[in-house]
Amino acid sequence: MKYKRLGEMLVDVGAISEEQLEEALAGQKGSGKRLGTYLVDEKYISEDQLIEILRMQLGIDFVDLNKAKIDPSLVTLVPKNIAKTNRVIPVKLDKDTLYLAMEDPMNFMAVENVKNTTRKRVIPMIAYSRAIDRALSVLYENEGAAKAMEEMREEQGYTTIDMSSANVVDNDDTNAAPTVKLVNSILERGIVEKASDIHVEPREHDMVVRIRVDGRLNEVLQIPKELQSAVISRFKVMANMNIAERRIPQDGRAIARRPDGTNIDLRLNSLPTIYGEKIVIRLLTREQSILNPHGIGITDEDIPKFDRLMKNTSGVVLIVGPTGSGKTSTLYTMINALKSDTVNMISLEDPVEFQIDGVTQVAINEKVGLTFASALRACLRQDPDIICIGEIRDGETAEIAMRAAMTGHFVLSTIHTEDACSAIDRLKDMGVEPYLIAGSVRGVISQRLVRRICPNCRTETVPDATLLDYAGIQNTVGQKFFRGRGCHQCFDSGYRGRTGVFEIMTMNSKLRDIVASGATGTELRRQIASTDFTPMIVNGRKLIQSGVTTVDEVVRTIVTLE
Repeated sequence: MKYKRLGEMLVDVGAISEEQLEEALAGQKGSGKRLGTYLVDEKYISEDQLIEILRMQLGIDFVDLNKAKIDPSLVTLVPKNIAKTNRVIPVKLDKDTLYLAMEDPMNFMAVENVKNTTRKRVIPMIAYSRAIDRALSVLYENEGAAKAMEEMREEQGYTTIDMSSANVVDNDDTNAAPTVKLVNSILERGIVEKASDIHVEPREHDMVVRIRVDGRLNEVLQIPKELQSAVISRFKVMANMNIAERRIPQDGRAIARRPDGTNIDLRLNSLPTIYGEKIVIRLLTREQSILNPHGIGITDEDIPKFDRLMKNTSGVVLIVGPTGSGKTSTLYTMINALKSDTVNMISLEDPVEFQIDGVTQVAINEKVGLTFASALRACLRQDPDIICIGEIRDGETAEIAMRAAMTGHFVLSTIHTEDACSAIDRLKDMGVEPYLIAGSVRGVISQRLVRRICPNCRTETVPDATLLDYAGIQNTVGQKFFRGRGCHQCFDSGYRGRTGVFEIMTMNSKLRDIVASGATGTELRRQIASTDFTPMIVNGRKLIQSGVTTVDEVVRTIVTLE
């Protein structure tokens, strides 16, 4: 069967005219691009139109690579250099037939290259160009994991593993080298993607690895069920957990070394599930370069307020926000700025996430009675200048902290509340007397994390009018708005990285009088509004106007506070 050329097909169905085809062919010659790519890039047709026309005219199936489950072992069939040069993705192997995703299924040279390499019958499928980019990145970044899994399979093929026998440990030792490679490749992927957590989840028929990047979980690897036990055991050995105990949750710690020689602390937790133990690894990466006010996202207008709070020698400064809002990064930023050889700084943490030279760190252990309250009482007898409390969870801890501040200590702590003003109400709710709050609290820093627009796929957009209204953006004349289209570098989310959005409330004599009188939150908010206080939503709008984030993200994260 003789196929028509792509240009002829597009003219036949009316997608482009003869004149446009001639113009495109002339431009394509000097571009080095294939015709289909050139037509899409130059806006003659959309990629959706191109795919639909090829699908209808050639009878080739479309495959959504963002949803397809691809066996990582296929990378051994189609090597990286062949896949990247020809922009193809092996999707499925059915006996001697290989299904191959391509952005241009009429690239017969690419099909022949894959045929000659694999010695298989090749069936082309159509996929989006951006999906090909991401699949190339994801699939071939997992190449080391695929090779390790293949080695584990081969070695298990030589050894009969009887899970009920006393030789299980010996067989695990036999598989140690490839298992270590596989686990290391999983950790390396999390580190490269700057993930905060890695989830190793057993399921009914396999085991899935997902990584949390910018607050969102993304699946990156599937591991065959028969390798599950060895992989879980390796993680538990790394963290000094009991590999024989599978019935109760366990905690452990380990250290991973980056290629540049720096270390990353790993905090591991195991949880028994119906399909086996699930492992979650928290990657505690402390970037010293961002642990400063500008690095964590505090604006130029709020820097003087932040510096003013840091110059206190007594009193309490609270950092507030929900779980995952970046409070720990802000707390460590303040600790880094305040620690010195001339002060005694004691930090009470549950758990201790980073080891800091020059700071006395105490790990809270409630199982043996070392609570925040008891540790705080003890550290007051250690002649401290600055006390850092990981979290105020109860009224007893809150009252001790306030009284410590009243007696000349500088106390930093975090607390879970919605905004800066609500921190005062939260302390009252815990049973702390208003006069103690008024006399001890010097300021409250409230924060959220918003995702940054991916720089690789950033494009101009027109936001929905309703969202603009929610964000309080009235005048859009001359204002440009941006979003991320979604690409392989951002898992098609349109976002890459996060930054903090803050509001800083500093106490003055009028605010102290209002708090001491036991006034309502409404009265307190009215008084705060008359100061130089900048609400979080205003700082969120500034990030939109500077093209750092989107209207959607600010509305999702911040607007609920108003």
